[in-house]
Amino acid sequence: MSILSKILDEYPEEGFLKADGLDDAIIGVWSEGRLVYSVDKVIEILMTQEMNEQEAIEFYEFNIECAYVGERTPIFIKLIN
Repeated sequence: MSILSKILDEYPEEGFLKADGLDDAIIGVWSEGRLVYSVDKVIEILMTQEMNEQEAIEFYEFNIECAYVGERTPIFIKLIN
């Protein structure tokens, strides 16, 4: 079962906004009803769409990271190990 499936089972009425094609990059949910995505996983997914790493990073920065679609806009975080 994917993380998204688990979240939707636990919060069936929440009405989350999702980033298209990036379900596998979801790592959790914020307490205010916003999905949380891993930036590293987003880049990995973009690289499977015929982009090299630099192109994927640029696409993320210009098209995903700066997008605001309302108060339920997903959150993108960079995990530091």
